[in-house]
This record gives sequence, C-alpha cells and structure tokens, in this order.
Amino acid sequence: MLLSWALTFLIVAIIAGIFGFIGIAGTAAWIAKVLFVVFIILFLISLITGRRTPV
Repeated sequence: MLLSWALTFLIVAIIAGIFGFIGIAGTAAWIAKVLFVVFIILFLISLITGRRTPV
C-alpha cells in the first residue's frame, strides 16, 4: 500500500514536470522519495523480525 502511494506521487511529479508545474512536481517528488524510504525501512524491519518457523 505504501509503495503504491509512492509510485502514485512519482507519476504525479513526472506529469507535473512535463506540463511545467515545477512547484507541484518538486513537492510530489519529495513526497514520493519520503514514502519510498519509509517503505524500504519498514520492509527491512519486517525481514529482520519476520515470522520464523520453529526448529
């Protein structure tokens, strides 16, 4: 879910950049970067503390 929001903001940034809305494009790109970093951090935490099968 978080990754889809990051991709959505990335697409908004690209489209805004194409049409010349520099402020909107910069803000959307910044939000996409932040969401992607949060996604990566949560993904790594879930890999480390994920469910393990008993031995």
